[in-house]
Amino acid sequence: MVERSTEARHSASLGLHRRSADVILAALLDAQRAAVESVRPAFADIARASDTAAEILARGGKVGYAGAGSSGLMALADCLELAGTFGVAPEQTPMMFAGGAESLIRLRGSAEDDAAMAQADFHAADLSTGDMVIVLTASGTTPYAMAIAEAARARGVVVVGMANATEAPLHLYSDIPILLDTGAELVAGSTRMGAATAQKVALNMFSVLMAVRLGHVHDGYMVNVIADNAKLVRRAARIVSEIAEVSADMAEAALIATKGAVKQAILVARGMEPERAQVALAESDGHLEPLLG
Repeated sequence: MVERSTEARHSASLGLHRRSADVILAALLDAQRAAVESVRPAFADIARASDTAAEILARGGKVGYAGAGSSGLMALADCLELAGTFGVAPEQTPMMFAGGAESLIRLRGSAEDDAAMAQADFHAADLSTGDMVIVLTASGTTPYAMAIAEAARARGVVVVGMANATEAPLHLYSDIPILLDTGAELVAGSTRMGAATAQKVALNMFSVLMAVRLGHVHDGYMVNVIADNAKLVRRAARIVSEIAEVSADMAEAALIATKGAVKQAILVARGMEPERAQVALAESDGHLEPLLG
């Protein structure tokens, strides 16, 4: 049996239990920094995945996420944030998480071995030809993740396979393989550490670039934010005020006129009628840049 790099012994781990707190913490921080840097060589693959996902969502398709354990939690975090931050409809981003909601209370290790559950979860996600699924597994061998990838390929779904081990079998099933070569963990096999950190960073980059391509980010502002709490209502008003270069009162009035639609409100604050703003955004595929002059 070939040992995966995620299970190997880290060079700094010998005698770690005898070290002082500051030495242990420094080693852990150094390992996290190295994990973050492992994302840099994957830029081209992350960009390809983001561009493809944006195209799929723009035409009404789905981009699903799938994973088990720590990898599943990283996938879940990115998936759940898409609706509130970028206004992506939740029905367009189904989540396949080994063990389901129960595993969010107590992670069950056995769930990651359940290929039958993966098949059922994939069926429930209702992904079809031309959709995408992002499958995460640190080792690149997790049965739940592998079963999702196999089912997706059989249905013509684009598979983005994110793994932290070189020569990961997952990548053989991936249309867009993403390798985050984090190597050995300071605590051998504990991939919630470096591997998960790299996955989280890569997913942040994937989803932000995807949102930029969709026109949901303008000059660093989340212009498709769903303002469903007091903090986000204030943020939406500030975004409209800054981009449209109007007072806070005018921004709030524009948001009322557009029922909270930030992009539309920016155009209204600049003088467009709400209906015209809606049409103009449809004509520009949701991008503000060509409409602001």
